[in-house]
Amino acid sequence: MHDFFVQLSPLWQALLAGTFTWSLTAMGATTVFFKDRFSERSSDVMMGFAAGVMIAAGFWSLLAPSILILEHRETTAWLGAALGFLAGAGFIRLADRVIPHLHPSAAKLAEPEGPPTKWRRSTLLLIAMTLHNIPEGAAVGIAYGALAHQTDYALSTTMAGAIALTLGIGLQNIPEGLAVAMPLRQQGRSKGYAFFYGQASALVEPAAAVLGALAVMQTEWILPYALAFAAGAMVFVSVEELIPESQSHGNTDLATLATIAGFTVMMCLDVGLG
Repeated sequence: MHDFFVQLSPLWQALLAGTFTWSLTAMGATTVFFKDRFSERSSDVMMGFAAGVMIAAGFWSLLAPSILILEHRETTAWLGAALGFLAGAGFIRLADRVIPHLHPSAAKLAEPEGPPTKWRRSTLLLIAMTLHNIPEGAAVGIAYGALAHQTDYALSTTMAGAIALTLGIGLQNIPEGLAVAMPLRQQGRSKGYAFFYGQASALVEPAAAVLGALAVMQTEWILPYALAFAAGAMVFVSVEELIPESQSHGNTDLATLATIAGFTVMMCLDVGLG
């Protein structure tokens, strides 16, 4: 199976990897078929773990390779990486401002974020998670698209590293699928309805992965900036959504330990495999 995957084109690799990360989101959403409620303690632990994975992936899999590539090109590495990182965070912030959405942590609150709207709460919840899954899918695609170039990219991007990133993002997608599906179930929605919206929140990841791979394959110079952009977007999502949600129910110590554990697992995956 590994040999078959390695021989595929980067676009197919990105598509399959994005489909894999979506499938783990769907796996998390299937929890609604077995439970009608999920303890806040368990939810906080999973959200903290997901935040740790995303922050570690943002640095080890994305930002650090970006800096290495820029250094190899003999450019001002810190400036290029910083601009890409800030652009990624700014993109998510702008999307939060102009697109109506509802974070899982705010599922029971009266007002959604963004412009006023009459859209249903389930739609707003789906939009929020979809927006935040775009950089995850793009990051996976960028990692595979980079493998198409056998120049300075080979110094810091490897198949093992791309697979590690895929595993890490897939792992943290499990609680994200649950975070969308369970609030809907607790609001009285059917199990099928809650599952559909839970898995649908990550349907954008395969498409984003293909677009990310295509962008760096067609435009070679953009790779380090695209890596830093994805890192900024992922860190913003972690700090703005996942960490506050994990800390919102009084389970501060457990959630913090879970964040440390998630960071450690992703660091080991990336360094060990990459």
